[in-house]
Amino acid sequence: LHLAALNYPLSGDMRADFQCFRQAQLAGLTSTYRAFLSSHLQDLATVVRKTDRHHLPIVNLQGETLFSNWESIFDGNGGQFNIHVPIYSFDGRNIMTDSSWPQKIIWHGSTANGIRLVSNYCEAWHTADMGAMGQASPLNTGKLLDQKVYSCNNLFIVLCIENSFVSDPQR
Repeated sequence: LHLAALNYPLSGDMRADFQCFRQAQLAGLTSTYRAFLSSHLQDLATVVRKTDRHHLPIVNLQGETLFSNWESIFDGNGGQFNIHVPIYSFDGRNIMTDSSWPQKIIWHGSTANGIRLVSNYCEAWHTADMGAMGQASPLNTGKLLDQKVYSCNNLFIVLCIENSFVSDPQR
C-alpha cells in the first residue's frame, strides 16, 4: 500500500479525503486513497481494509518500504520509521527536503495506537481556528504518530494512504 503526501500543506480546516482522492487521480493512480487522519467517523488505525492490514507492506511512491504492514504503525511505538526513506507528494517531491513544506510536521489526530483524539483533531478537521488544537507529529522524530499538540491554524503535511490494494496489470 502506498503512502503519499498531498502536494501542499493544509491547516486544520481541510477536505482531506477528497484531496487525497483527487490528487491521486491527477497523478494517474488508480486505487483509492484516504487521508492518514482520525476523523469523527473513523479511527486512523481502521482506514485500511481489514484484509489488507497484515500482509501488505506500506511503501512510498517509488516502492521503497516504510513499514512492514499497516498494523506495525500502530504497535504503540508511535509509528517509528526510517527517516532516510523519503515520503513523496503526489507530484513527486520529497516532503522531507522540499521547501513547499517548511514545517516537517504531519497532522494525524490520533493516539500512538491510531485511536481518534476528539479533543485534538481540529473539530473533525473542520476548523483552522487558532484556539482549536490538533494532534500532529514532527517527522524529524522518525515517528508518524508522535504525540504533539498544535494550533489548527498551522499549515502542516497531510499524508494519504492507499486504503485498498488493487493489482494493476499495467505495472
